Amino acid sequence: MKVLLINGSPRVGGNTSIALKEMESIFTKEGIETETIQIGTRDIRGCIACGQCAGKGKCVFDDIVNEVAPKFQACDGLVVGSPVYYASANATLVAFLTRLFYSTPFDKAMKVGAAVAVARRGGLSSTFDELNKFFTISGMPIASSQYWNSVHGRLPGEALQDEEGLQTMRTLARNMTFLMKSIALGKEAYGLPETEAHLWSHFVR
Repeated sequence: MKVLLINGSPRVGGNTSIALKEMESIFTKEGIETETIQIGTRDIRGCIACGQCAGKGKCVFDDIVNEVAPKFQACDGLVVGSPVYYASANATLVAFLTRLFYSTPFDKAMKVGAAVAVARRGGLSSTFDELNKFFTISGMPIASSQYWNSVHGRLPGEALQDEEGLQTMRTLARNMTFLMKSIALGKEAYGLPETEAHLWSHFVR
């Protein structure tokens, strides 16, 4: 099994990295393969709603989004970590996720998702909520922990002092591992849930 971790921070080795590495250590112990991709330093433009991905099967802007797409398709779980900017996730990360989720045609249902927010003080809950919406619109079960998935730290390395936050990350990784393995067994025994043709509507009809 494999987990793909997306680091939305522009700071290599920063506090978001510390939080994700705490999870990686547990995944490794549990025999889960991991790959971490840092996109916070990338030049990633937002979606322009051109709709060309519907025909191409990939985003019209051929960048890191299209590079990560097959890795996303192959993984069993996705962890998205972000620093908090103005009570929101890093704008580069949001642009990346918006295009990644919208442009990829494969079924994401039953891949396990987990969001991680890192901040000096506030805005963690709103960022956590923002990131989870990418999972819930895609039929992805969300892994939970002993508390909201957040770690505190301002200066580089300060996250190491947040003992409760790091424990939350370890618990999250264990719970995510259990959920992925349980879903894999469920697929073997029962298959995936029945799906219906999507009914598209809007507020004028």
